[in-house]
Parts: sequence; structure tokens; C-alpha cells
Amino acid sequence: MKHVIRAVRHEDWTKIKALRLDALRDPVAHLAFHETYEQAAAQPDGFWQDRAAGAAEGKTVRQFVAEAADGRWLGTLSVLVERRGVESFFADVPEVSQTHIVGVFVRPEARGTGLAEDLLQAALEWSWSLTEPQIERARLFVHEDNARAEALYGKVGFKRTGHAVPAAADPTRSDHELALFRS
Repeated sequence: MKHVIRAVRHEDWTKIKALRLDALRDPVAHLAFHETYEQAAAQPDGFWQDRAAGAAEGKTVRQFVAEAADGRWLGTLSVLVERRGVESFFADVPEVSQTHIVGVFVRPEARGTGLAEDLLQAALEWSWSLTEPQIERARLFVHEDNARAEALYGKVGFKRTGHAVPAAADPTRSDHELALFRS
């Protein structure tokens, strides 16, 4: 399966919306995402346009997609910049400047093809290329019941840090932090 990994552009907002809604309908979405299909579907077009514009600008967030030769989007992820000493979106205060990978999704027909690893490599290359701030580590969270995703992240080099937070959908379960330090 051939694909190109690229950053989203402003005009991609309808594809961003469609892929996000597809991701939220996936059977394991309740483990991987912090919003429901209903919440995302209720957002007005302006929300999706703003989301695309911010991700395309690439200063504090960057979204990557895997695009098939026919233009169909096969997968995506987003990367958030978290500055040292500044409270993050997730209400913690990083000790080093880092990026946070979120919203990882690959369509079922593209799973197991290496596409997810390619998306993660694009996220890491972008992270390490930043100079202000210079990124010291990349992190992500994975639900304790999502062994397949954790294995994927491990193949790229991410390891558990020992930090866990209550899972959004079920606070009796945990999301484990995995990190990869700049080499």
C-alpha cells in the first residue's frame, strides 16, 4: 500500500473532519480518544476550519496525514508542543520542552502495513526539528487495554515512564504515559 505522509493544509478541513469522525466510530475509539463521535459531529464548520488552520501553521500543533495515491486519507496523528514549566492541555507542567502525540488513527485496511510507524516518524522528525523550543522528548498516552497500540509505539522506541492518569471514559482504568527522549 503506497502512501505519502504530509502535514495538513488549511483547505483540508473537510477531510480532517471526515477522518476524525471515522476514527471516533472505530470499535476501539473509546480507548484512544477523549471525545465521542456525537461531540465531534456537533462541532460547527468553523471549529474544523480553525483546527485545520492551526495544524497547518505548525507553531504549537502539527497534524500529519497518510495520503494514498488516489487522495484518500488512510491515517493521521497530531503533535502538540508543550513548553517546559508551562501547564499543558492535560493539566501537568512538563519539566522539559516536549511534544505530545495525540489523535493517532489508521484505517483498518491500512493497519499492519507500516503506515502508523511512518506517521510516528514524521511526528518525531518534526519534533526534533523545532528550535524554539528545542524538544527534549516526545510523549503519548495509551490505554491499559490497548496492547496493540502500545506494541506499535514500542516498535518506534517509546517506553513507559511509570506515569499514568485516569482514563477519560472510565476513571477506574488508566492511560499510561510512554516517552521517547531525543538522542
